[in-house]
Amino acid sequence: MRTIIKNGKVITPLRIIDNAGVIIENGVIDQIIEDNSIEVLDTDHVIDVKGQYISPGFIDIHTHGAGGHDFMDGTKEAIIEACKVHMKYGTTSIIPTTLTSNMDDLFRTLDYVKECKNKKGIPHIIGIHLEGPYFSLEQKGAQDPKHITEPKKEAYTQIIEYSNDIVRWTIAPELPGALEMARKLIKKGIVCSIGHSNAIYEDVVRAYENGFNLLTHFYSGMSIVKRVNSFRYAGVVESGYLIDDMYVEVIADGMHLPESLLKLIYKSKGADKICLVTDSMRAAGCPEGEYILGNLSTGQKVIVEDGVAKLPDRRAFAGSVATTDRLVRTMVNTAKVPLEEAVKMASLTPARVMRIDQSKGSITPGKDADIIVFNENIQVQLVMINGEVTINHI
Repeated sequence: MRTIIKNGKVITPLRIIDNAGVIIENGVIDQIIEDNSIEVLDTDHVIDVKGQYISPGFIDIHTHGAGGHDFMDGTKEAIIEACKVHMKYGTTSIIPTTLTSNMDDLFRTLDYVKECKNKKGIPHIIGIHLEGPYFSLEQKGAQDPKHITEPKKEAYTQIIEYSNDIVRWTIAPELPGALEMARKLIKKGIVCSIGHSNAIYEDVVRAYENGFNLLTHFYSGMSIVKRVNSFRYAGVVESGYLIDDMYVEVIADGMHLPESLLKLIYKSKGADKICLVTDSMRAAGCPEGEYILGNLSTGQKVIVEDGVAKLPDRRAFAGSVATTDRLVRTMVNTAKVPLEEAVKMASLTPARVMRIDQSKGSITPGKDADIIVFNENIQVQLVMINGEVTINHI
């Protein structure tokens, strides 16, 4: 049986097609139809979206949780329920992310992510993103300093050999042993990302030459121009602009970065090099108040107020409470980015970074039918994963 989504505005990476629709067969996109010109069969399942937008599903490559759950809580329920909350807001593929922690908590998280990977009714779990523990203490942000350390071959080799589900790892590349570690990760097909780093431009160049191609939460937890022995050196932020092929993550929640910086990043990097990420903690989709960042037993207390999570002393943010629809809205309404470009930053660009764009990230024949429908206010009305409708408010 075919599914036909009709009477909508189809968002492609290049344009928005009015009076259009999509045909899905066997969980895969078959074709885009223009002017709603398609013969409907009695066996077809037809969804009339009444002029709303038909978009590729969002891909969140950096999130710690949602709905009161953290991916490091140490239960399958936490992983499944956090994924379901993100799905409500248009995320059809997701990469659960860890925090610096002890090895027991890390291995437990790796175990449960593996068990949940192929579960139906939730976003595709592409794999897991390890954020830390190989960071600069000067740029630790909300990461727990007692677990921050330098890369030791025995330790990271043990982690790599324990799990085949690690798809990216955020590291400070200026640390001793970091480049050797990156070369090992690259051979395993793991994406290397720079984050919580106090590096200078020369360090970032060497990192790029050794396989790093992404900056984790651009501007947050990274160096800017600084003086060393009276001389100025470009930091990680400036390196992100100078290295054209470097991708950057942007937490476009309207809090982490102001309008001016969102516009600057878009003007300089463009939609093909920007990945919108939530970097959300457990309070995404929840009311404001006190929460725990990370594992409920061993994590840190944070305060959620003004639409963002903060450390108790309010000296730094502690992750966002955003969902991906909010990121797209912010780029469109605040940064004045065209809708199709904002959607690309939340779908095709992250798919390319994670090397899954052959099957995900755009409404293209042959790709998985991971499709969402949203209204003029970018409020998600329908979610389809592999051609199956999981949420429908139309």
